[in-house]
Amino acid sequence: MAILFFAGALRADSANKKFVREAMRLAKEVGIDGEFVDLKDYPMPVYDGDIEATSGIPEATKKLSAKIAAADALVISTPEYNGAIPGILKNTVDWLSRDKPMALGGKHLLLLAASPGALGGVRSLWHSRQPFDVLGMHVYPGMQGLPGAYEAFDEKGQLKDKATAERLKKLVMEFVAHAKK
Repeated sequence: MAILFFAGALRADSANKKFVREAMRLAKEVGIDGEFVDLKDYPMPVYDGDIEATSGIPEATKKLSAKIAAADALVISTPEYNGAIPGILKNTVDWLSRDKPMALGGKHLLLLAASPGALGGVRSLWHSRQPFDVLGMHVYPGMQGLPGAYEAFDEKGQLKDKATAERLKKLVMEFVAHAKK
């Protein structure tokens, strides 16, 4: 099973990049392989129908779309911006939805979130589900937020709290088992 892991964030030291990389590392411990993709490597302008009409789909969108098309499932960790989906993730989804054939449809998706706040980004999880549902993705009902994310990782980028790491590993394993059905 080919799984693509990425964060809905651009910042190099993003807690969400760390969280999704940790999900990938824990998945590899149980024989589940995946690839990390950094959205910073796929720069896209803000979606604008005029850009699409005059220039077509951006090359970065086509490249990311091809990676998604080749994957069986996605694991995305998203920040919470004002209680909602961050602009970079929404913009990426908007552009991906314009490429044909649309790579997101029918894919399995696990959503994660990391935030420095006490709620761990859970408000963004519910908001982030919506565009993926609308595009026909199979969004896994289980999700995980990580509160206090700026202090949650050690110098290797691994979760300090073993119970949180075990919960994440279990969630990823359950998601993969569900996606294989």
